[in-house]
Amino acid sequence: MTAAFFDYPKAAAFGRVVPKSRIYEHAGVGTALRDLFVTQVDQITWKYKLAPETMNLAATKAVGEIQVFGISLRNGKLDEEVLRAIDRAIPFPLIFELSWSGKRKAVAAFKRPSDADATKRVVSAYFATDWAPDDAPRKPLPVALNLGGLYDALLTALMPKAAAKAEHTGEDIQTRVARMEAIRAKSREVDRIKARLAREKQFNKRVAINAELRAARQELERLSGGEPTDAAMSE
Repeated sequence: MTAAFFDYPKAAAFGRVVPKSRIYEHAGVGTALRDLFVTQVDQITWKYKLAPETMNLAATKAVGEIQVFGISLRNGKLDEEVLRAIDRAIPFPLIFELSWSGKRKAVAAFKRPSDADATKRVVSAYFATDWAPDDAPRKPLPVALNLGGLYDALLTALMPKAAAKAEHTGEDIQTRVARMEAIRAKSREVDRIKARLAREKQFNKRVAINAELRAARQELERLSGGEPTDAAMSE
């Protein structure tokens, strides 16, 4: 999946290096996580600031700005906790573009204000593209009425095909993200049941496990709207 690489406008270019120490300060990073930053992250760059003054799009209550952060990696591996720390440090929604060895990858989680405390943010599971060549063409930004709509479109572009169901149901972004997370959890459950089935030798128990597997697969198909789900979700 490479469709999530967009051609951000020059007016939104920011291009500032973000010191890792700033992230440590604002995210309460401990020693183990700091070690991950040191070994996995070469440099963090604030690449684009998608805001009313740079995009000519109105802010919404949930999305005042969207930031695009570039992360150059040391070895092609990035622990999700590193991304979570950056998301904790920056209050605005973030789109990450990872780069390593002539390739790039887009990653983001759905970030929204907490229902219990509007000063805090809730961060979902992460969605990601495959690695693509650095010089692969970028797509024009999705058409949107405001920054909230743009954020929805940018995030949906990172999701598996099952997210396309939203186009036909009017599903909002929060519901869509929850369904994608449910697909991920159900996919893991199917894998666990298949592993149990492979180990089990007794016929009667295999029959029961097969019934459990069929039910889990049916639920997975319902969640995904009939779309294929194998390897659909990025871990």
